[in-house]
Amino acid sequence: MAKSKTSFFCQSCGYESAKWLGKCPSCNSWNSFVEEIVNKEELTKNEWRPEPGKTRQEKPKTLSEIESTKEIRISSSDLELNRVLGGGIVYGSLVLIGGEPGIGKSTLMLQVGLALKKLRVLYVSGEESDQQIKMRAERLSDLTKTVNENFFVLTETNTRNIFQAIETIQPQLLIIDSIQTLHSHQLDSVAGSVGQVRQCAAELMKFAKETNTPVFLVGHITKDGMLAGPKVLEHMVDTVLQFEGDRHLAYRILRTTKNRFGSTSEIGIYEMLGNGLREVSNPSEILISQKDGNLTGATIGATIEGNRPLLIEIQSLVSPASYGTPQRTPTGFDQKRLNMLLAVLEKRCGFRLGTQDVFLNMAGGISVEDPAIDLAICISVISSMEEIPVSDKICFAAEIGLGGELRAVNRIDQRISEAEKLGFEQIYISKYSQKSIDVKKSKIEVKSFGKLTEVFKELFGKQ
Repeated sequence: MAKSKTSFFCQSCGYESAKWLGKCPSCNSWNSFVEEIVNKEELTKNEWRPEPGKTRQEKPKTLSEIESTKEIRISSSDLELNRVLGGGIVYGSLVLIGGEPGIGKSTLMLQVGLALKKLRVLYVSGEESDQQIKMRAERLSDLTKTVNENFFVLTETNTRNIFQAIETIQPQLLIIDSIQTLHSHQLDSVAGSVGQVRQCAAELMKFAKETNTPVFLVGHITKDGMLAGPKVLEHMVDTVLQFEGDRHLAYRILRTTKNRFGSTSEIGIYEMLGNGLREVSNPSEILISQKDGNLTGATIGATIEGNRPLLIEIQSLVSPASYGTPQRTPTGFDQKRLNMLLAVLEKRCGFRLGTQDVFLNMAGGISVEDPAIDLAICISVISSMEEIPVSDKICFAAEIGLGGELRAVNRIDQRISEAEKLGFEQIYISKYSQKSIDVKKSKIEVKSFGKLTEVFKELFGKQ
């Protein structure tokens, strides 16, 4: 009997070492090495075996010898998923979707599989039984109308049995829920370990590329919000999607962190209902809260996520600090940038915020990094501090500089047209953005300013 060989793998990046190390030399993580049994001879094999006669030996080619082909995509009925993927599902792509437990990853993948009635879809689950998947599918509204006869369910964790079922069904779309539950007999380690996740993902990637079949992998995340398993898993796949949102709230955000076939700045927004996930075609409706009358500390900012303009409500609360050090607590916004904006308001505009607690919230649970909402945040903070409400028919789109000046932002015409479409009467922008737009074509009143103090004088009568 051959003696088993053990190696140590870093759980963060997958680095292999012959002995245990306290610090990983690759990713500098501490105490991340675990011991796994490895058989080098078996690792040279692969569970997925291509059909006889289809193996070929590739030789180096010049760019002129390679034929350019138009990218063909599968259009699903989920328009939000199509937008996030860059226009649809690419043949032969490997897509990894991660998120917190209970956020809706399995529900999203089940909806996508049931909606593609013209394709043979194989849904492999290592976490739920057949009856559980059936009960989940019956809650989805589409299944009660028409049954998808091309949708197959397999509850299995062994990759050898999964590939045997694949050879029998020959699916046109494969969904794995989840990659951490799969187990390859080529490794003696338990399912979910670094070696198992890497080996199973490599076998599925080989299958996807050789058969031109798109594969979706559902992945777990750690307590830090990172995808569980080795970092090499994210390098292997073509697209990484992050399903975000508070599971106690109704809205979910599907965000792209890596995409070899499209932009990484697109987002998709869903609403979790009793019968599944509903696509939100107009996100500005959920990001602007419904209220009676004007409230202090509430303003509307125009931001851009990918190619989609959004109008989001910024809420601020400024109150005297009860303790020695004032609190700066933003939700959905960078704390360092908030501190910078508060310093500009105190230094350039004369507002004494050093003894005030400042709480900032982005309505709808969305996180925003666009500097174009700087002006809306400053107006919101001063509105709460001075107890002066701002009209809900005004929105703002400008970046604030350290000198208190209003800086131009990109794609201002899309922000103006979105505000006009939602019924706003005025939009405040930088005067340096006015050069790239035609104000006469807009029905909304566009007001341009050069300094932050000019906006305060216009709105609050202060300078």
